[in-house]
Amino acid sequence: MIQPKAPKTIASTQSLSAFVKSICDVMRRSNCASALQYVPELTWILFLRILDAQETRAREQAEVLGTQFSPALRSPYRWQDWAAPWSDKPGHPQTAEGQAVGWKRQELFAAGEGALFDFINQELLPHLHQLDIDTRTSLPNPNASRKQRIMGRTMTAVEKVRVDSEANLRDILDKVHQIHIDHVDDQHFFTLSQVYEDLLLKMGEKNSDGGQFFTPREVIRAMVHTVNPKQGQTVYDPCCGTGGFLAVAYEHMARGLGNSAASTALDQLKHDTFFGREKENLVFPIALANLVLHGIDQPNLWHGNSLTRRTTYGALFEQAPKTFDVILTNPPFGGKEGKDAQKNFSFETSATQVLFVQNILTELAPSGTCAIVLDEGLLFRTNESAFVETKRKLVDECDLWAIVSLPGGVFSTAGAGVKTNLLFFTKGRKTQKIWYYDLSYVKVGKKTPLTLAHFGFGTNGDVLPDAQLPAMLMADWQVDEANAGKPFPSYARMLQHRGDVLGHSRYSWAVDFVARRKQARAAVQPLLAQAAELKARLIDLKEALKRLKKDKATHTEVAALETEIREKEKSAHDLETQASNIDAAVFDLKAVNPTVVAQVDMRTPEQIIGNIAEQSGVVTKALARLSMLMATSSVDI
Repeated sequence: MIQPKAPKTIASTQSLSAFVKSICDVMRRSNCASALQYVPELTWILFLRILDAQETRAREQAEVLGTQFSPALRSPYRWQDWAAPWSDKPGHPQTAEGQAVGWKRQELFAAGEGALFDFINQELLPHLHQLDIDTRTSLPNPNASRKQRIMGRTMTAVEKVRVDSEANLRDILDKVHQIHIDHVDDQHFFTLSQVYEDLLLKMGEKNSDGGQFFTPREVIRAMVHTVNPKQGQTVYDPCCGTGGFLAVAYEHMARGLGNSAASTALDQLKHDTFFGREKENLVFPIALANLVLHGIDQPNLWHGNSLTRRTTYGALFEQAPKTFDVILTNPPFGGKEGKDAQKNFSFETSATQVLFVQNILTELAPSGTCAIVLDEGLLFRTNESAFVETKRKLVDECDLWAIVSLPGGVFSTAGAGVKTNLLFFTKGRKTQKIWYYDLSYVKVGKKTPLTLAHFGFGTNGDVLPDAQLPAMLMADWQVDEANAGKPFPSYARMLQHRGDVLGHSRYSWAVDFVARRKQARAAVQPLLAQAAELKARLIDLKEALKRLKKDKATHTEVAALETEIREKEKSAHDLETQASNIDAAVFDLKAVNPTVVAQVDMRTPEQIIGNIAEQSGVVTKALARLSMLMATSSVDI
């Protein structure tokens, strides 16, 4: 007989994290060796557990209010039927039908080894798969509830149980069940979601394929605090991965509503605010589960390729607007798209991130704001037309008001060493000035990741005092005696003054983009004028060449005129190329800090040699001392 275990008390994120780790340990010894295997397996199990807790609570609330309750799952497919531990002791909880919780699991246990696997693989999973799909047409079932659609999509990647031992599976179910219904409240949803985020991070370790789906959450939080989405706005990520941007935006917006938020405001936040697209079959169900764990009851996610616009499953996205108020995203770096994607955009290129920027400019609402992670290459490249024209479209249609240069190791935890930047822009007004902030000097890596404090933000988006900023962030700045007594110019502090001179510091500056374009036009116009004069002259020369040939002129005369035409054509082309290069250089948006303090070694060669000799003497003395100590030790022995 399987005896139930007492509910696990959730005292902290750390204790819950250790508890979930113990579940993963069981999975690792059960045919789920890597995070790419055990995270998806835990995802569907944990999702069904949380769903059952939500359904139980909703049923109880409906009974109190005297309203009708329509469950997404019915017996025997609920967690409380087949997964929960069973007991015949007095006081053991019962289902709504009056059966002991865990009755189906006990029935399967009594049937012998293999019965639990058979039920899950041959009955439960097929039932869950067909919740949102009409098996006759393979199209979305029009009668499915929204929760059934979410459930069906979350289970799409689960063909059968991966755990290879029923004993281990029962152990896993027991442990997951200990995340007790009484603890699945708003506070512990947040705690549990934090633990789940840690698991998702593991999918990106050791350069595994999962890394492409993970953006460091501290970077996301800094982006969300900067944009500060408000109640009533729609939030969207066109390549949402595991849903990190949407989940963090939800936390931010829910915190803004406070503890006494109206139920209508919460419903709007949970049902009609967050939208995303994701193409990866493995990641899409994980994103759904992640958002549900964060408290977004009805994630509006579209499964398919945003760039080719091919839909795999779109029923959860039916209520999405055409454009969005806030876009938060991190397009894949270095991806290559085929012609089927490129043909959908004005400026064709295989570069995935360039196509995503064009896509965002279409989906961003008038007066909408976007925060996006982009690689350094997109910012500085001016040698490919699609890169230049995409950036031209961006600054012509939007106010690109901030660029933050991140350190090179920010994405090392996700298996990528690409240098990146954060761009913030608002649609509806041409770019006048671009405010830059330089964080590239901060040394980060897997063991020393970039934190929210490096941006100068507190958890709630407040500006941190200097005493709470990382010491290594301020070290170089504090060495300068001229800065004594002055507050450190952190990103969060300077951001408030980005529109005026108070926003300028050792790490922040502004570029007058209008002046830059005006200066470029002044340099380009004479070159184009010269090219136009040459082209006008070429028309006359080509007419003269026709006459010479018609009049049977000598070969020498024809050849001389042809040579002159070729030279003038080349000169005109060179002038146009020079003008084009000057114009393209305007759209080199790379952050180049004009106030960076260069470390210059002012010592003479003699001084450097003397220092080497001095250090060599120190080493020689240390070795002699060590040898003497070893000799003394040998004598004592």
